[in-house]
Amino acid sequence: MTAPESSPTRPSVSSDALESFAVPGWMHHLGGWVHRHPQAAIRLGNLETRVIREAIADLTVDRPIYIAGLARSGTTILLERLAEHPRVGSHRYIDFPLVATPYWWNRWLALVPQSGDQARQRAHNDGIAVTAQSPEAFEEMLWMAFFPTAHDPRRSSVLSRETDNPAFAQFYDEHIRKLLAVRKRQRYVAKGNYNLVRLGYLHALYPAARFVLAIRDPLWHIASLMKQQVLFARGETAYPRALEHMRRVGHFEFGLDRRAIHVGDDELAGRIDALWGAGEEVAGWAHYWAGLYRHVAETLATDAALREACLVVRYEALCERPAETLAAVYAHSRLEVDSQTLAQGAAQLHFPGYYRPDFSDRERALIEEVTGPVAALFGY
Repeated sequence: MTAPESSPTRPSVSSDALESFAVPGWMHHLGGWVHRHPQAAIRLGNLETRVIREAIADLTVDRPIYIAGLARSGTTILLERLAEHPRVGSHRYIDFPLVATPYWWNRWLALVPQSGDQARQRAHNDGIAVTAQSPEAFEEMLWMAFFPTAHDPRRSSVLSRETDNPAFAQFYDEHIRKLLAVRKRQRYVAKGNYNLVRLGYLHALYPAARFVLAIRDPLWHIASLMKQQVLFARGETAYPRALEHMRRVGHFEFGLDRRAIHVGDDELAGRIDALWGAGEEVAGWAHYWAGLYRHVAETLATDAALREACLVVRYEALCERPAETLAAVYAHSRLEVDSQTLAQGAAQLHFPGYYRPDFSDRERALIEEVTGPVAALFGY
């Protein structure tokens, strides 16, 4: 279903869009147990590893691919294209809620009769249809279990090369290997918007990792972010379980518990929170966009090895020159792809037609003033 054209300040939210926020009872209750007992889930994951160690003994985490960007920058489309590759494995919707035990959970699911799984538009109401087998960002649950302050808006979320958490490093590596074993794939791809502030740490863990960083013209980007904020706030109000679900999976980008990623600047974090609290959505998002991508630019500027491992993908290039841009993404990811697959993937990429920026002249000037210097660093 195509969403009606709307603006970020006057969004149209259909009943179907709201219904997509409904969380099934079994998922709510089992997901709630996992969320309340993260250490128990980790212990189960470690037990699983010991039991099936032979199944992953010969597997290594080879050049993992990390897709990251502020929400609404094209990260989901990039994940879908890369996850379609026959050598690549990823988390899927079906992995929730027992994410920490991917081998047992997926083996059990394979024994359970599955009802028809029809593709449905995801809660974002953005035209992207998903099934239980669609790739999704779920590794954030692991980060939250080992880094409990990861989403504390009062504390820096930045993890650098100097970050040291041996328990996480071992569990994470074994987790990826188990996921690859159950998927029967050789390369791992993850979408994680919060990984924008973990680039140094991830590169220290996996020096051969490849990073695909998404960015979007701030005017259109902020318009999309504002539209999603209204949608998620309404959806979580209509279906309160959805708010708990978002907290459990570590998605704080939108909704009633929206939290900006803390990039190590307390003053900036306080300003964004104050602006949003005062209803200054445009200004809040503008400062957030500028602060987050300034952090990315500064991180890459001071780390040559990390900079070489990163490819910055502009959303506009992905839509205007999809075949060329996707080819660059595959090449950077060290993945071979045939021309037919590339053409099929490119044919699905285009600019959204269901909303448009509807800012006043003052708001446009504010966005330009706040984001312009940082946007220029990325060629805007």
